[in-house]
Amino acid sequence: MPTPESAAFLAKKPTVPPTFDGVDYDDNRRLKQAQDAIVREQWVRCMMARLVREELGKCYRREGINHLLNCGKLRERYLELLQDAKVKGYLFQQQNYVPKDSKYASSSSSSAAAAAGKPSPAPPTYTALPR
Repeated sequence: MPTPESAAFLAKKPTVPPTFDGVDYDDNRRLKQAQDAIVREQWVRCMMARLVREELGKCYRREGINHLLNCGKLRERYLELLQDAKVKGYLFQQQNYVPKDSKYASSSSSSAAAAAGKPSPAPPTYTALPR
């Protein structure tokens, strides 16, 4: 059963999502909150991977020769978490931020257009240069 969170904890709990969507870069307070939220989320993922790794080590020691059969779920979970378990910081996301409503936002816009019944744009054609 989860423990109730105190008022002091709730006051310090972040209310900003871990993204730069809708952040005014001239508002230093909101920018710093977004940066902190991004780094906090990266640390949470890193610590989750650490906890699963520790449990996987305990399972290996406990199961011994049968660890391949009995620790498979932990192993798969650890491999999933290991992909993004690094603390990368926020500078890349901040400097290369593309708003969601931009035409460069994602490559899924062509699939969304196909789902809406619109034809996708033709790929560029390349011609050979004369020698």
